[in-house]
Amino acid sequence: MKSTTAIHPYSFFRLPLVLLALLTIPFIAMLVTDEVIWSAFDFLVMGILLFTIGIIISTILHFAQTRLYRLFFIGLVILAFLLLWLELAVGLFETALAGS
Repeated sequence: MKSTTAIHPYSFFRLPLVLLALLTIPFIAMLVTDEVIWSAFDFLVMGILLFTIGIIISTILHFAQTRLYRLFFIGLVILAFLLLWLELAVGLFETALAGS
């Protein structure tokens, strides 16, 4: 019987490529407009956040048994990511993590 949980040989490269593609969006925006001002630290933090989210979602997809569980847990992860991103960007909750 063939295992359905085998990892595709190219899946190791998928996450970094998607991460790189997502990080080119603010980089190109910085070249086009003065509204987007990211430092190297901003790119590093967002890269770490996106990579962590990708690993967590990949783990959920691997271990969650039903579609409902997958949707629920992925939704929670995306909600947590968005709240953290808002806090880092504009200080939604006015914590010590808040950006300028």
